[in-house]
Amino acid sequence: MRVRAADGTDAAPLAALAALTFPLACPPHVTAESIAAFLAANLSEARFADYLADAARDVLLAEVDGQLVGYAMLVAGEPADADVAAAVRIRPTVELSKCYVHPDHHGAGAASALMGAVLDAARERGVAGVWLGVNQLNERAQRFYGKHGFARVGTKRFLVGDRYEDDFVFERPL
Repeated sequence: MRVRAADGTDAAPLAALAALTFPLACPPHVTAESIAAFLAANLSEARFADYLADAARDVLLAEVDGQLVGYAMLVAGEPADADVAAAVRIRPTVELSKCYVHPDHHGAGAASALMGAVLDAARERGVAGVWLGVNQLNERAQRFYGKHGFARVGTKRFLVGDRYEDDFVFERPL
């Protein structure tokens, strides 16, 4: 297992992994059309190229034998969402925007390795805390974040396609 910072050559593999992993985190009622719209708007190769060029973002990759098996993204700055801004208590903060692992590698340590690298990257940015949103029905992810020191501090809404989903806001100090 190796975790490294993504670079400009990683946009296409990131988009391919996102297309596989994002639907797995969605509740069963989210339609294929909504997932496709979200992928096109937020997780396409072009969007990842934008993310990789953005100095406010850290994109980290987990690889096994040179193959991409997971990724995470931090986004620096004050939360733009009013519900999140009200819920998050630790400042300065950074958002853990994405943390996904290929299903063939669930339980094999990739997510924990990514989380360690995420927390290191957050510390390097000089923030005091990390926050994230997780779907209220995604109990597996909630357990994972709890195991890594995150606690639920609020709620927010998250748009997938044309429907808002309900998320919990989790936060942890560094």
